[in-house]
Amino acid sequence: MIPKGNGVLNHHHHQMKKGNFTHGKRRMNNRTNLAQREDVIRRTVHVSDINQQVVDCRICGDPNSGLRFAFIEFTNEEGARNALSLAGTMLGYYPVRVLPSKTAIEPVNPTFLPRFEDEREMCSRTIYCTSIDKKVTQADVKLFFESFCGEVCLPFEIARRVSSFDSYCICMEFVMAESAITALNCSGALLGSLPIR
Repeated sequence: MIPKGNGVLNHHHHQMKKGNFTHGKRRMNNRTNLAQREDVIRRTVHVSDINQQVVDCRICGDPNSGLRFAFIEFTNEEGARNALSLAGTMLGYYPVRVLPSKTAIEPVNPTFLPRFEDEREMCSRTIYCTSIDKKVTQADVKLFFESFCGEVCLPFEIARRVSSFDSYCICMEFVMAESAITALNCSGALLGSLPIR
C-alpha cells in the first residue's frame, strides 16, 4: 500500500467536487490539529550538511516486513561504493543492509502531484491497496479497513488484473489522515486467500 497523489486520485477528486459531494474534510477542531501537528514535530528530525554527492533519496515500505527500505542516488559511483561500506551500521534498533541497486529512482511526474491544499489533504487520507482477492468485494474491503483503521469516505476500484492470482487494486479514502497511516500497517494481512499490499 502506498499513500498517494496520482493522476487517478486527482481525477477522482475533481469528479467528487463536480458531483457536489461533501466527503473529504477532516473532522477535527483546531485544537486537535495543533496537538497532532506538535506531536508530529516532536517525532521529526531535520538532517543538514548532507554532502552534495547525495542527489536523491526515496524511502519505501516493504509489504513483507515492518521495516522500510530506501534508494539513495549519488553524483558518482565512488559515493555509492562508500555507502556500501556502511552495511551493518545501527540505525534505530536494526543494523542497515546496504546493497547495490538494480534500478534507478524514477523521477516524480509533477503532473501527478497534488496542486492545491484540498488535494494534498485528500491525498494524506488516501491509500492504494493491491493484491486483493477477486472473490473479496469492495464492501468487504471497506469493512476490513473500517474495522481496523477508521471510517472510510470512499473506496474506488483502480484496476482489475486477470492473472494467475486474479486480484485487483483499490484506493481507499479515509475521513482521517491517521486512519490512512494505520492502514499502511495492514500490508500483508490476509483478505480472502491473498495477503493484501
